[in-house]
Amino acid sequence: MFGRLMPKEGKYFDLFNAHAELIAQGGKALTNLIAALVDQPEQAERYAEEIDNLERKADAITHDTLSQLHTSFITPFDRDEIHQLINGMDDILDIMQDVAESMSLYDIHRVPQDAKTMAVITENCCLCVQSVVKLLHSMDNAPAILKLCHEIDELESEADRSLRGSMSKIFREESDAREVIKLKEMYELLESVTDRCKDVAGTVEAIVLENS
Repeated sequence: MFGRLMPKEGKYFDLFNAHAELIAQGGKALTNLIAALVDQPEQAERYAEEIDNLERKADAITHDTLSQLHTSFITPFDRDEIHQLINGMDDILDIMQDVAESMSLYDIHRVPQDAKTMAVITENCCLCVQSVVKLLHSMDNAPAILKLCHEIDELESEADRSLRGSMSKIFREESDAREVIKLKEMYELLESVTDRCKDVAGTVEAIVLENS
């Protein structure tokens, strides 16, 4: 019932989906960036540039969404929730950009294989965000949405465990203090991407529980 009554004006869901697509692309680019640093360092720069471009596109969509919010009389759900959702989504790509920028700032040219594993977890989390946003247009999708939100929570927990294991390993095995600092920052930023995905899942879950 709720899905059939959702207002069509404002094209909010088109904007949400466009942003979520950029998040998914960013997750893939981040995986490629980390993989390149592991296997092909000379390829890393182009993936960092791709993430930067995606972040700028996402900023434009966020701006359009907020502008629409100020001019629409009817919104599909609470205005504060729309604001929280689009800004939360934007935070995901902001953190991805921070990861890419830290590679250049700290002049990171080699990373452990564990970073590749964390990047894959991050990419999967971003894909789940894209999937959950695609379903948000109708509360008939509530069960599937809540299941995906749970999967995002599980992936965030997996990233936490991977972070702890990776940090333990570098403190035990890396003798260069500068490298420890660099890798610590990178691991923490990677894990922060999944934290932001979990925040978005929490916002979506609240929307569903209030409107279904």
